[in-house]
Amino acid sequence: MDIKKSLILIFSAYGCFLSAQEKVIDTVYIFDNQMNKVKLFHHINTISPKDFEKNATNLSELLRFQSQLYIKENGRGAVSSPSFRGTSAGHTAFVWNGININSAFLGQGDVNNIPLFGYDELEVKAGGGSVQYGSSAIGGSIHLNNNLEFNKGLHTSLFSEAASFGTFNNFLRASFSNEKFSLKVSGNYVISQNDYEVPEKEYINRNGRFYNSSINIGASYKIAPHQTISWQNQIFDGSQHYPIFTENGNKTKYNAQTLRSLISWDVTRNDFSNSLKAAYTEDNFQYFGDIDKPKESGATGKNYIFRNDFNYFITPKLNVNAIGEFQVNKGVGYQSGIGDISRNVGSAAGLLRYFVTSDLRFEAGIKKDFVENISSPFLYSFSGKWHPVKWYQVGASFSRNFKFPTFNDLYWKQGGNPDLVPETSTNLDMDHEFRFGDFRLTLSPYYMDVKNYINWLPTAAGYWAAFNTYSVEIYGIDSQVMYQKNFGNHHFIFNGGYTYSRSTNKLTGLQMMYVPLHKATGNIDYHYRFLNVYVQGLFNGLTYTTTDEKRADAIDPYFVLNTGVSANFLDHYTLGFKVNNITDAVYQTVSYYPLPKRNYSIYININF
Repeated sequence: MDIKKSLILIFSAYGCFLSAQEKVIDTVYIFDNQMNKVKLFHHINTISPKDFEKNATNLSELLRFQSQLYIKENGRGAVSSPSFRGTSAGHTAFVWNGININSAFLGQGDVNNIPLFGYDELEVKAGGGSVQYGSSAIGGSIHLNNNLEFNKGLHTSLFSEAASFGTFNNFLRASFSNEKFSLKVSGNYVISQNDYEVPEKEYINRNGRFYNSSINIGASYKIAPHQTISWQNQIFDGSQHYPIFTENGNKTKYNAQTLRSLISWDVTRNDFSNSLKAAYTEDNFQYFGDIDKPKESGATGKNYIFRNDFNYFITPKLNVNAIGEFQVNKGVGYQSGIGDISRNVGSAAGLLRYFVTSDLRFEAGIKKDFVENISSPFLYSFSGKWHPVKWYQVGASFSRNFKFPTFNDLYWKQGGNPDLVPETSTNLDMDHEFRFGDFRLTLSPYYMDVKNYINWLPTAAGYWAAFNTYSVEIYGIDSQVMYQKNFGNHHFIFNGGYTYSRSTNKLTGLQMMYVPLHKATGNIDYHYRFLNVYVQGLFNGLTYTTTDEKRADAIDPYFVLNTGVSANFLDHYTLGFKVNNITDAVYQTVSYYPLPKRNYSIYININF
């Protein structure tokens, strides 16, 4: 990877922008300007940086315990992928500050090669979202957002944690802002020997070492009362050693580096706003079949993205939103059968929002993608939200979404298939929200029909190849319960969720692999003056690992319980202690790779 040249390219492009916007509030700049509009019609699960500290090892751990996703992790810190509402890993879009960052080679995100720290909020949106966020937003999307505040002065913070298995995690952040300028810089470094044991499975996580580091830089400047120019940059470098099952097994590893850089020029007035964004993203990976020898295979992907988002209120009740995007996706493989390839991708989307009253609103959206050498479907979405009484509101959405074939699907030799068509889905999502005092309950039934599933299958010639195969029908319900209460100096919060996912191959009528029928999470927080205590639990139901629902190969149900306690002192310091997997449960999310039993960590958080 040539990171230095890539950074030079980004900075040289800085002066080439023509016009723009994003909705700028007086004190906060938000990079993902679409998310505020999405929240008007859809339920969003927001996870704050303070909650990151409960599951600080990696993004997989955080999403497993604090969201409805099922995370398939090949051992702690190793290759990890999401399953959202019964869909596959490629049906979840990872969105960094409004930009889709799924790999052009795999069409998905490796959860453990995305840094956990460095964001101001992490938001999980269930349901279709391809009109706003593009390919892969079928089951849902995960949003990694950075915000920049004005008029906040100078602030610094440090989070440092030491944990079991030789794990050390450090995160440092500093920010400065005045009326016109905002700057935020952060860095994170995690390393773990990761040598845990699970005697019940006769398993030792040999060669499980991992480390990663990331740097985030964000800046925003108000060039005029209604204009802001902003920049967000992230650099990541990581290495994962793949576990082996015997002492003398062949040790392998996987290295990954990413660069993401985004510049936005935003103009906002009373009745319109416009946001012009230019982004460059680069993904590199190298696989080492022997950790002491040169790489065996690898690839580099580079994406140049230009996006314009225009928003205009025709009347106070009628809003039109036009989004245009153009991408150039480039890739080159090493010992993977993929040569030097390039693909142009364009899209045009329009959304119309009608605010009938303060309690009733509707949105209709259409989108057409233009993917080079691929026939792309026409996409649409219809949403509405109604608040008929104080204690109840209902929302509904009907949409068509898609995922186009990846570079690996099309060009891998042997097995790539240039005749593949995009996977498409029809989604029906609803949200019923009930509020009674300090109690809130959200029930979200859903239905999906996914067609043209892309699968790799063995051929008569002896190699595996990509094909559009069967369709999948998915239905179920997400639910979330929140209760918070203050009793003098006592503050109590409970946040729980339950998901039922029935995901069946229409040809066989059998449940899809690695899709648990039942998943439940619960988080309890208690605060008394300087003392904080939390308890979090995870239940995962029976999970089939084969296409024939073979019970002997399935992952048994499990329940995992974590807890932690922390104390604030001298106004600026927090000292905490955590115990993960209190009950010493034996569990795994992928066959043959158990996750750790009881383990511990101690941390300090300093804020000035």
